[in-house]
Amino acid sequence: MKKTIFTGSGVAIVTPMNADSSVNFDALGKLIDFNIDNGTDAVIICGTTGEGSTLSNEEHIECIRYAVERTAKRVPVIAGTGSNDTAYAIELSKEAESLGADALLSVTPYYNKTSQAGLIAHFTAIADSVNIPIILYNVPSRTGVNIAVDTYKALSKHPNIVAAKEASGNISSVAKIIAACGDDLAVYSGNDDEIVPIMSLGGKGVISVLANCMPKETHQICSYCLEGDFKSAANLSLKLLEFTNNLFIDVNPIPVKEALNLMGLNAGPARLPLVPLSESARNTLKASMEKLGLIK
Repeated sequence: MKKTIFTGSGVAIVTPMNADSSVNFDALGKLIDFNIDNGTDAVIICGTTGEGSTLSNEEHIECIRYAVERTAKRVPVIAGTGSNDTAYAIELSKEAESLGADALLSVTPYYNKTSQAGLIAHFTAIADSVNIPIILYNVPSRTGVNIAVDTYKALSKHPNIVAAKEASGNISSVAKIIAACGDDLAVYSGNDDEIVPIMSLGGKGVISVLANCMPKETHQICSYCLEGDFKSAANLSLKLLEFTNNLFIDVNPIPVKEALNLMGLNAGPARLPLVPLSESARNTLKASMEKLGLIK
């Protein structure tokens, strides 16, 4: 059996920006502390929610370095190091390992895409280049590539490929992945509205956008599931569902950054090509936050 990187709620943390779009490391540190102090079980840095795709190589490395230092081994740090360029993904993965990251999050190649055989070759090359565990990231709505069940099964045999972040939205496929891979591959929900069904099938937790704003509650949903209390988990998940859905009222991470700003947790703006929420979307987001007491 492979060692599980974490169980419970891992925050896909935003990368706070200053008004000039430079990285606000002070605000990042406060968000890391806010999450850890409220029960978050892992920090995922430079992922989709962290705008890894618009960070320069230097910024990417500095964000990983900062997260490792600020977290100070309180919880695992998982570094987003995926790329559609295998050579660059290897370079960045090696750098993250040298900086002290506990694990890597590696997304499927996007835009140029690849076949299932190409996915096996791509992820195997990355896994062969490092000595820390890797979480495969399947998000076909963004990448145009889906990891097939047989591909997961093949990749799960690699000692460094230990988990998957499943954001396909296909619960039937998730069930097949867990059945096929068993203890060779831990599965995390990549969607906050699917924590309970995925964990009921044996998933280990979530890599969460919601946890940026509600770390305690997201951790609690996962804790209920890990305890086998799926009724309580479902009740809490449904209570948060309107807000959870509104965090995707526009392209992630635009809404979650707006929500954090409304809460007084300085996330700043998203970088172009992402633009601020429309007034109507902002009002919808605010209304759902007021219902939960996140803002007055």
